[in-house]
Amino acid sequence: MIFGKMVLGMIVTMGAMLAAPAGAQYADYPNRPIRLITPAQPGGTTDILARMFGIRLTESLKQQIVVDNRASASGVIAGELTAKALPDGYTIFMAYHQHTVNAALNPRLPYHAVNDFTPISQLTRAGLILVVNPSSPPKNLKEFIDWTKNFKGALNFGSAGAGSGGHLAGELYNLAMKIKAQHIPYKGSAPSLIDLVAGQYHYNFVGMLAAQALVKGGKLRALAVTAPKRVPSYGDLPAMNEQVPGFEVVGWYGVMAPPNLPKPLVARLHGELVKVVKLKDISDRIYADGAEPVGSEPEAFRQYLLDDLAKWARLVKESGAKLD
Repeated sequence: MIFGKMVLGMIVTMGAMLAAPAGAQYADYPNRPIRLITPAQPGGTTDILARMFGIRLTESLKQQIVVDNRASASGVIAGELTAKALPDGYTIFMAYHQHTVNAALNPRLPYHAVNDFTPISQLTRAGLILVVNPSSPPKNLKEFIDWTKNFKGALNFGSAGAGSGGHLAGELYNLAMKIKAQHIPYKGSAPSLIDLVAGQYHYNFVGMLAAQALVKGGKLRALAVTAPKRVPSYGDLPAMNEQVPGFEVVGWYGVMAPPNLPKPLVARLHGELVKVVKLKDISDRIYADGAEPVGSEPEAFRQYLLDDLAKWARLVKESGAKLD
């Protein structure tokens, strides 16, 4: 009789567990601080975005979002830390376009750029901006194309470093125009633009925020953006694909988590991130920086990552671009 009651009690308990709403075990999430691993030094664009979102998530989740800066190896260290962390919702990753570029350039990474993570949401997207020294002959995109295709001598372009978005944009332009401009890598956007202002090389595909002050101050001439369409903050500046069909280089930021994050936690984090993206002061700031707010669904973000990785892998194979 006692045994029968025990069995009955177990059945009732199991039935209650099965009947409980999905995710009930995560009802108190989060109940401690969340670490936001950020592949950047304090003060840079990535860090600023991480802290901007971190402040708002802290307010909405009622738990501190702790930004953990891990700038080494172009974000590989940050990626590896995330991929190997517990899928408990207390470690998330502020990923950006270098994440898929790294994977295209280095097939021996200690993780798969998509399969070893749980995509939560793409936050923003932004093209690069094509800039030249004001003393350069081309005054617009069409003149730039004619100039580079008919250039006599050694043509070269600079970037923030080997494997950067600007580097791959330059290689993509080489392939599209069937030219052989030489890549000059720098250690960051700032030194690369200083040398362009000084006339040390011919052009640069660079982040809009990095070039903004120099363009407005007349130190550089902007000719086009690499986004799919024109960017309101840059007025009538054309998109590259208006003259070079298929040319598109888009940087992105998004939040990812370790692999196998439970669906209720994915849903919670996604919902909170989208709320932040839609806040007027946040979206206004994103637009002012020449970017566009996104707030995609997790599966859409996953597919975007797969497509981005495939795109860069093709370009690396065709161009022979290398990290060194």
